[in-house]
Amino acid sequence: MKIVGLSGSIVGSKTRTAMEHTIKILAEKNPDMEITLIDLADYDIQFSDGRNYLEYEGDTGFVSKVLMEADAIIIGTPVFQASIPATLKNIFDLLPERAFMDKVVGIIITAGSAKHYLVAEQQLKPILSYMKANLVQSYVFIEDQDFYRKEITNDDVLFRLERLVDDLILLVKTYQSMQETREAEYGF
Repeated sequence: MKIVGLSGSIVGSKTRTAMEHTIKILAEKNPDMEITLIDLADYDIQFSDGRNYLEYEGDTGFVSKVLMEADAIIIGTPVFQASIPATLKNIFDLLPERAFMDKVVGIIITAGSAKHYLVAEQQLKPILSYMKANLVQSYVFIEDQDFYRKEITNDDVLFRLERLVDDLILLVKTYQSMQETREAEYGF
């Protein structure tokens, strides 16, 4: 099983901190899985120009292909100007319309205040649904006050991250089982 953590910004540290902690939980609970963390700050991603994702080279091609090959993705994003960052939206624009079909996607949002808790519901979930993702319904929303010196200090947030990982893995296994049953019906 391939799981990708996508940290969807090129600035700041809170989203990266949350993603690293989540990936650590995943690795501890599922040592047999192939787990990759992609922090967009570490890559030089081109702007989408409408080409097929397979035609991109370099970092853009690498990130696109890793996401397309994943069984599950955890997307971490900060909130900038009451919206997702352009770097994350660009990743969605690079991929085909049905990029997340048969994939389970979980969401982690970091924001300066509780005023932005609906960004996932009103902006991110509609995009992911359009791209045919099977969404983990409960996302994790983390405020600035939950961090101290690049560490998550709120025990409730840590519990919710662990629950997100558990729900993601359960959904992946459930959807894979359903797919195997569906394919077995064909008899060839």
